[in-house]
Amino acid sequence: MAISPHPVQRLLEDASQAGVYHLARSHQAALKAAAVAAGLAVFDVSLADAARIELVLAQLGRELAFPRWYGCNYDALKDCLSDLSWCAATGYVLLLSGAETLAAKDPSAFRTLNQVFAAAIDDWQSQGVPMWVFYDLRADGLATLPLPG
Repeated sequence: MAISPHPVQRLLEDASQAGVYHLARSHQAALKAAAVAAGLAVFDVSLADAARIELVLAQLGRELAFPRWYGCNYDALKDCLSDLSWCAATGYVLLLSGAETLAAKDPSAFRTLNQVFAAAIDDWQSQGVPMWVFYDLRADGLATLPLPG
């Protein structure tokens, strides 16, 4: 089923709805188009080769073009995600693929990673700026984004 871009765009613009969600791959192109139309910066990050949290943190730093001082740890990730001044936009979308290995091999690290994402999302929400994180996998604790038809 195709999703309609205009209601999705309105949803993505609503910072109060932002969070960490599951999003089927079949909906990613439409969501990406709606995000771009809303003026949100979109980061499409593959974590397929990152089975350990250290590799995930490094990959996120590279793909999001974090500053040189980024230390590839949870605190530095939270700091960088909460201040994306080098990528000014009306909001942010992270599309994460290939995280199945991390989620399966190190569920604790996966949960902590999502707690960091949630904390950064809260920081942006307090400023009225939407930040979204979408995984293409189903995992405990990840709700499915209720997309309008």
